[in-house]
Amino acid sequence: MTFAEKMKAQAIAANKNLVLAEGTEQRTIQAARKIIDEKIAKSVTLVGDIEAIKKAAKGVNTSLEGIILEDPLTNEDRKSFGQAYYELRKHKGMTEQEGYDGIVDPLRWAAMMVRLGKADAMVAGAENTTGNVLVAAFNIIKCKPGIKYASSCFVMATDKKDLGADGSFIFADCATIPNPTAEQLAEIAEASAESCRTFLQAEPKVAMLSYSTMGSAKGDLVDKVIGATNLIKAKLPNLAVDGELQLDAAIIPSVAKSKAPGSKVAGNANTLIFPDLQAGNIGYKLVQRLAGAEAYGPILQGFAKPISDLSRGCSVDDIVVTSSITLAQAAAL
Repeated sequence: MTFAEKMKAQAIAANKNLVLAEGTEQRTIQAARKIIDEKIAKSVTLVGDIEAIKKAAKGVNTSLEGIILEDPLTNEDRKSFGQAYYELRKHKGMTEQEGYDGIVDPLRWAAMMVRLGKADAMVAGAENTTGNVLVAAFNIIKCKPGIKYASSCFVMATDKKDLGADGSFIFADCATIPNPTAEQLAEIAEASAESCRTFLQAEPKVAMLSYSTMGSAKGDLVDKVIGATNLIKAKLPNLAVDGELQLDAAIIPSVAKSKAPGSKVAGNANTLIFPDLQAGNIGYKLVQRLAGAEAYGPILQGFAKPISDLSRGCSVDDIVVTSSITLAQAAAL
């Protein structure tokens, strides 16, 4: 069973409610149809002007039967949603009227549905930028208690079954925080460990990656990784985490024996924390393109409730798989 098939199976078993913020976008409508037909979600809500949704669906010959349509401009929840948005943003100077007017934005509306429990998971990004999706998430859904910084990960599924978790790994952060501080790296590690449990269904073994292994090199870049490792170990003493580790020492047992003897993580890591976004982004693309690994993501992590961002070049199947992943996150809460 592929990773995508596993996520669909988890989503079907979870029987959760999904909201797709870009309801007038044709690939999104087609994905909603597949999600309902395959029973991947208990319900799917498309957000947007209802007549525009119907017109777009007709353009791709897709039935909307069994799919919920919500227009924020006319929906009966607009007043209560607007009030909730105002309460979240009044410390920034927002007025009640601005809350009422602003909540009709489909991204904000969908995020509020998730915050208030009217949906369990949200997916967007087929026509919105990552920045716009993240702003809605940060302003409305917020981060988990005890987490200041949301981040992202990729699930990398390789054919190297003797490595990682049956050949699969969590790579983080590859898409969100460009140059994380030691504190941010520690939080990326914490969130990624939870992603490992959710998506790989394995106990996380977290490697804090560097160009140095256990003091083999010195410098500010190494110090940041060491600092992050100390922070996460202090916060989560029962988590299997170690660093700083070079990539080969992290995942290859024979290298780990010589470079990091005695480490409980070295040689067996399944969750790889890169020191910055450049390294993470380059790393996942190298493994994808040269090793032929399947790359699933970016998956947002650290938010109080599940939300996922799509590539604007996504396919219908990409939306279905991302929705399945996000619903699987909802099941793990």
